[in-house]
Amino acid sequence: MTFAATILTLYPEMFPGPLGVSLAGRALERGDWSCETVQIRDFAYDKHRTVDDTPAGGGAGMVLKADVLGPAVESVGTGRPILAMTPRGKPISQERIREIAEGPGVAILCGRFEGFDERIFEAHPQIEEVSLADIVLSGGETAALAILDACIRLLPGVMGAPDSGVEESYENGLIEYPQYTRPQEWEGRTIPEVLRSGDHAKIAAWRKARSEEDTRLRRPDLWDRYCGDRDQSASGARHKK
Repeated sequence: MTFAATILTLYPEMFPGPLGVSLAGRALERGDWSCETVQIRDFAYDKHRTVDDTPAGGGAGMVLKADVLGPAVESVGTGRPILAMTPRGKPISQERIREIAEGPGVAILCGRFEGFDERIFEAHPQIEEVSLADIVLSGGETAALAILDACIRLLPGVMGAPDSGVEESYENGLIEYPQYTRPQEWEGRTIPEVLRSGDHAKIAAWRKARSEEDTRLRRPDLWDRYCGDRDQSASGARHKK
């Protein structure tokens, strides 16, 4: 089954962009996924093809019009998640990325200017408002590319090793352990001895310990969540006994 990606945008020329090369590009050529763009401006109804207007109540910038966005959203049909890229949205998680990648595809609505008329979400409650992080971009297209890349790499056959999509940051609630490769020594710094030992149990233990330590130091938000989930799992296991 082909993973179908549809991007609703004012700048369709931005796609597939970097997704047309490397792993995603080869997957696109094989037909593992498809990339369709919908020009939002095609749904404007006046002679100037107007897609935005000034904010109600005053203020800087322009707002994308609900009466243009509505028909554009309806044109992509149903059966796939519809994401709207907005800094007002919930930060997307690796868990949600994996859920999307396991489905038939995704439609992504790219914001511009001051964002969307809120009524588009009232009229279409199935739209998920999501963001990449606590940052503001000039438009949703860059964020859409990142989300699509995260999904495409998880499609069957896109990455070489099956474990590549599992043993990495966020998949188990932690950031990934540090990586090393040859040469064994570089500028007086050596690869940790345990990684050269050939003892798979010790290597696994070291990697888990480093993942936990680095997550605790660098991402206390993830660490707190991880500890809470771990305590809950342990409590549930005790209750089952």
